[in-house]
Amino acid sequence: MSASTTAMSAGVTTMSASITEADAAACSSRSFEVQLLAGRVEACAEQIEAVQARLVQLQLMDWRSPAGLAYRSKLRVQAGAVGGARDKVRAAARALRRHAVHVAESALPAAGGC
Repeated sequence: MSASTTAMSAGVTTMSASITEADAAACSSRSFEVQLLAGRVEACAEQIEAVQARLVQLQLMDWRSPAGLAYRSKLRVQAGAVGGARDKVRAAARALRRHAVHVAESALPAAGGC
């Protein structure tokens, strides 16, 4: 191993050690914040699911009049739209969870810091 390679290796090791301590803590904190955000988004998805369930309950009521049947039809459309929104919010929460993992992994020295 040449002297320049040894010096470069020592410099990288020293730099990685100093970056790792401070940046790992910062990345860990950022990862935790992203996890908290994902939890809040998941809670929103649960609330949306509750709204959808209520729409389905209303839809199942005994509607006999033409206006009631038209209302049931509209409820079905709205329940479907709410279900689509719920799916998108869940997908956003999953993306946030994955991002939190990537943020945490970026604190590793091999990943080059946060």
